[in-house]
Amino acid sequence: MDLYTLTAHEIRDMIKEKKISSKEATQSAINRINQVEDKIESYVTVLPDEAIAQAEAIDAKIAKGEDVGALAGVPMALKDNMCTKDVLTTCSSKMLYNFKPPYDATVTEKLKNAGTVLLGKLNMDEFAMGSSTENSYFKKTKNPYDITKVPGGSSGGSAACVSADEAYFTLGSDTGGSIRQPASFCGCVGLKPTYGSVSRYGLIAFASSLDQIGPMTKDVKDCAMVLNQIAGYDAKDSTSVNIEHPDFEKALTGDIKGLKIGMPKEYFGAGIDTEVTDAITKAVENMKALGAESADMSLPLNEYALPAYYMISSAEASSNLARFDGVKYGYRAEKFSDLLDLYCQTRSEGFGAEVKRRIMIGTYALSSGYYDAYYKKAQQVRTMVMNDFKKAFETYDVLVTPTSPTTAFGIGEKTSDPLQMYMGDICTVSVNIGGLPAIVIPCGYDKAGLPIGIQIIGKPFGEATVLNAAYALEKTITKVRPNL
Repeated sequence: MDLYTLTAHEIRDMIKEKKISSKEATQSAINRINQVEDKIESYVTVLPDEAIAQAEAIDAKIAKGEDVGALAGVPMALKDNMCTKDVLTTCSSKMLYNFKPPYDATVTEKLKNAGTVLLGKLNMDEFAMGSSTENSYFKKTKNPYDITKVPGGSSGGSAACVSADEAYFTLGSDTGGSIRQPASFCGCVGLKPTYGSVSRYGLIAFASSLDQIGPMTKDVKDCAMVLNQIAGYDAKDSTSVNIEHPDFEKALTGDIKGLKIGMPKEYFGAGIDTEVTDAITKAVENMKALGAESADMSLPLNEYALPAYYMISSAEASSNLARFDGVKYGYRAEKFSDLLDLYCQTRSEGFGAEVKRRIMIGTYALSSGYYDAYYKKAQQVRTMVMNDFKKAFETYDVLVTPTSPTTAFGIGEKTSDPLQMYMGDICTVSVNIGGLPAIVIPCGYDKAGLPIGIQIIGKPFGEATVLNAAYALEKTITKVRPNL
């Protein structure tokens, strides 16, 4: 048996019971990286020597009977927009090609304290802007189920890494579906927690009111286990919510009798592939067989979520990315005539096409004379969408939808048409607009063998309910591993 095929909770338990060492689990993951990384290209930075050293240190502590944390010895990897002290954190951008943060993000620190081993940093769309991981400055990550297909984005490296068994779990960030859509494309589990439940301190911002860090794992139990470690209040994050979180792993009872499922008709209309719709419908039937109840319902304002999302996120990106000017850190243009030219040349050379596009959209929307017409109106629509969800959750415990209109599309298929790429986010952005938790798990495969992901959306801070619903459904699904 290859250790790299096991789940994170299986590895955790085996290390705890001293059946294997952290070094053995880590070496197995490194061997797997060496075996398939040339094909998948999920990593920007791999840290084999550092990972082995961390694993040996944990093994030494275990041998002495010292406290080593809840995830002691489990090797994992992080999306490359989460700060790691003295380790390259590039956001897959030329702008940060040489940036080594002087501090750890809160999630990085929490996972260190839990005893995990960092294998490396993962590829992504530049500054998390994209739906295919084709916007990375460094490389194009491939889908493990078919290397001619995209892994989704922007957390494509995180999803492909887990799916290809190159880490036992990863973290991604989700601004408009960037955990859930790649999880769907790559056949893994991805959770976008409630906004404010996981600290964003040390996450290099794209859109501050929408960004949220979450786990990407091999199964739902892994997801709950990781969320236990990263959720919680952080005084360093002004948007962090100070509430008591339940033990998410203990919440996985598998009992969903009486669970009320709403199926918004707006998510099942034109543009959604019939194979996707059929897989979601069958999965809901499986949940009903376990005692859940389902009904068709409506979220009438959902159609306005996508344009509102792109207006809000682009405006916030324009503001957040103003800090990258070639003066303090990161890339600096070699030729410039004065300070203003330094800014202009650095940003022109350092940012990719998609980042520039969104900065320009956002700057325009925030400019004098247009703010009320665009940004303010988008924020008003946001409130209306949130109220739509609030009303729905007066009747239903969870909402079930597709994650993406289609399964993974071909590399290069949509790069020439940004609007077509943006439309692929139609099923996911409203969750970020509403600040809600949502999980995606594989629920079937299309005729080409590509995974189809089902999205389960919950009430604010309803992660326990969402995880348990996914856990119950997962037991009814036969998972097919990628053939690498």
